[in-house]
Amino acid sequence: MNNRAEPTTPRPGDNYVQSFARGLQVLRSFSAQAPRQTLSEVAERASLTRAGARRILLTLLTLGYVQSDGKLFWLTPRVLDLGFAYLSSMPIWDLAEPAVEALVNRVKESSSVAVLDGAEVVYVMRVPTQKIMKISLGIGSRLPAFCTSLGRVLLSDLEDSEIVRRLQSAPRTALTRHTVTEIPKLLSRIQQVRKQGWCLANQELEEGLISVAAPLHGADGRIAAAINVSGQANRTNAQAIQEQILPHLLDTAQTISRLLRHKGG
Repeated sequence: MNNRAEPTTPRPGDNYVQSFARGLQVLRSFSAQAPRQTLSEVAERASLTRAGARRILLTLLTLGYVQSDGKLFWLTPRVLDLGFAYLSSMPIWDLAEPAVEALVNRVKESSSVAVLDGAEVVYVMRVPTQKIMKISLGIGSRLPAFCTSLGRVLLSDLEDSEIVRRLQSAPRTALTRHTVTEIPKLLSRIQQVRKQGWCLANQELEEGLISVAAPLHGADGRIAAAINVSGQANRTNAQAIQEQILPHLLDTAQTISRLLRHKGG
């Protein structure tokens, strides 16, 4: 059992600014599936009234976060400032990039770094060798934590009760015939990840994709992020990845963790 308690999630109270929260809902309503939307579509996707959505969109338009042709609205590159402010505030990314690039050159497979957000992993760095996934990944991309090697490593730093809560909080759809969705089995696998210090996910996210991940520890000893290497099952197999790639991955993870401890990140 991991004895590290997870901070309590803040609940709306007297200091909760509802208009700000609704503004974030509007920003999140835009996606790859809905890059340009009408006022009505934004209102529906953000669960707001048309009047409320209109006020927020006009505010965002004034601030330069959205543009409009009078009918449709879409995000502008200024929205990226919000994400890059997060990236630039964390020392891990600058420290990790050379080590991740060296790892990719060594193993000739793609590598990514991600952090945990609720029941999802968010990609904060990716160094590809070639496109091996049907899913297009980049900085800011999100994937479910339950079926990814990165996600299971990140979840392993939490209390078992918190792991179960997060697994229950989001859909656990079987993405392939190999995907494990049952909470008892998932918890058992995450506990094993905690013991061994790494995770291998064999074609659970996508058919033909094998991934192995390791933790990146911050100065406080907690898992600050996770790093993985992904390969194609038609070129390699789980045993080969464990024998030939995992040692390099663990070495890279240890190198980055040492840098983080020295930096105090």
